[in-house]
Amino acid sequence: MNVVTSPHTSTDGPLSGRTARVGALMAALLAASFAFQLNASMLSPALSTMADELHTSASSVGVTQTAFFTAAALFSLFLPRLGDLVGRRRVLAGMMALMAVGCVVSALAGNVEMLAVGRVVQGASGPTIPLALIMLRVEVPDPKKYGTLMGVVTAVNGGIAGVDSFAGGWLADHHGYASIFWVMAAFAVVATLLVRFLAPESRAEERPRMDWVGVALLVVSVGALLTALNEAGKLGDANWPLTVALTALAVVAFWAFWRTESRSAHPLVTTHLLKRRGTWSILLATVLTMTGVFAIMNGLLPAFAQDSGAGLGMGAEGSTWWTLTPYALAGLAMGPLAGRLAASVGYGRILRIGLVMTIGTVVLALIALQTDSRALLLTVSVLLGAAYAGTVNIMLNGLGILLSPKENPGFLPGLNAGCFNLGAGLSFVILYAAMTAVAPSGGSSTGGYSAGVVAGLVLIMAALFASFLVPKPVDAEATG
Repeated sequence: MNVVTSPHTSTDGPLSGRTARVGALMAALLAASFAFQLNASMLSPALSTMADELHTSASSVGVTQTAFFTAAALFSLFLPRLGDLVGRRRVLAGMMALMAVGCVVSALAGNVEMLAVGRVVQGASGPTIPLALIMLRVEVPDPKKYGTLMGVVTAVNGGIAGVDSFAGGWLADHHGYASIFWVMAAFAVVATLLVRFLAPESRAEERPRMDWVGVALLVVSVGALLTALNEAGKLGDANWPLTVALTALAVVAFWAFWRTESRSAHPLVTTHLLKRRGTWSILLATVLTMTGVFAIMNGLLPAFAQDSGAGLGMGAEGSTWWTLTPYALAGLAMGPLAGRLAASVGYGRILRIGLVMTIGTVVLALIALQTDSRALLLTVSVLLGAAYAGTVNIMLNGLGILLSPKENPGFLPGLNAGCFNLGAGLSFVILYAAMTAVAPSGGSSTGGYSAGVVAGLVLIMAALFASFLVPKPVDAEATG
C-alpha cells in the first residue's frame, strides 16, 4: 500500500509497505504541544515566589517572561523552514531537547540573569504548534480527519483547562519555583523521546540551502519591533527614545531583508510569496485578531474580576476559576469540532463565524463590566473560549499551514506564529493605552476597563473585514 502524502511535502523512507502511524504521531505531537504550553503558562502564578527566592524585583522576573516569548517568536520565524530542509521530526525533537536544557538551566539559576538565559533557550520551542500541524498534514491527507486532529492539537495551545497555572502555583508554594522547571524538564524529555521514536520523518520536495543571512536580518527586524512594543507597553514608564530607535532598527533591518531576499539565489522566502494575497491576508487577520482579543482575556477581564474598587473583588485564585479556567475548557471542547466543521463548511467561513461570535461576546463583556454579576462574567469567559480559543485560533493556525506554497511549506506557518506573538504584544500596548487614557489613575474604574474592551472590539471588527480577503484552501476542504 502506498502512503498518500500532502502535495506540500514528501516523506522519507520506502513508499511500499508503509502505513501512516497517525495514532502514534498524535501521541508525539500532543506531548510536544503539552510540553510547550507548560513553558508558556505554568510560571504565571509563581512570579512573586521567583522574585522572592532570587532576591530581585517582580519587574526583573517579568523581563525573563518577556525574554521567553520574544525568543519563541524569533525561533518561529525560521525553524519551520529549517524543518523543511533537514527534517521536521529532527527539528521538533531538537526543539524539545533544547527546551529540556533550558528548563534545567532555569531550575539551577542562582540569579535572574541566568534565569533569563534559561528562558531564552526554552524559547526554541516557539514554533511547536505550526511544526506539529505541518507534520500532521503530511500523514493525514483526508480533509475531515485532518481538520478534527488539527483542532485537537491546536486546542491545547489555548491552555490546559487552567490545570497548568494551578499546578505551577501549588509547586511554587510547596517546593519552590525550581520544582516547576524540573516538572517542565521531565515533560520535555518525554516529548523528545516520543517525537524521536513515534513521529515519521518528512521534508519539503525542494530543499535548497538555508538562507542564514535572511534569517539574521528577519530576526533582527522582528526582535527589535517586539522589544520596542514591550517597552512601549510600560506606557508612562517607557523609555520612548529607545522605543523609537528600536522601531527604526526594525524598519531598516526589514528593508535590508527585502533587498537580500530579492537578490539571493536561495532566499528564506522569495518576495513574490510575501506579496501573495494568501500570505499577507492571513498575517493581517492574525495580527488584528490577536491585538483585539489577547489583552481582554489575559489582562482586562481577570484584572476586573480582582479589582476590589471597580470590579468584583475576587482574589487571584478566584479570578482564575471564573475567567481563565472556563475559557480554556471551552476552547478544548470546541477545537476538534471547529476543525471538523472547517473541512466540510470551509475554513474561511468558520473563521468568520468565530469572529462574529467573538464580537458578540466582547459586546456582552461590555455589559458585564457594568454589572456585579459573576454569572455574566463566567458566561463571557466560556463564550470567548469557544469563539476565539476553540474556533478563531484554530482556523488562523490551520490556514497558516494550508495556504503555504508547496515550494516553501514552512515559511508562512513561521511568519504566522510570529504574528501571533506580535499581536499579543500590541494588544497590551493598545488596549491598556486606551484604558489609561480614560482612567489615568491606573484603570481602577469601569470606564477604563470599558475603553480597553472597546478598543479591542474595533480591532476584532477590522479582523473580520480582513478575513474576507483570505483565500480558500481548496485542497484542504471536502468536496462531497
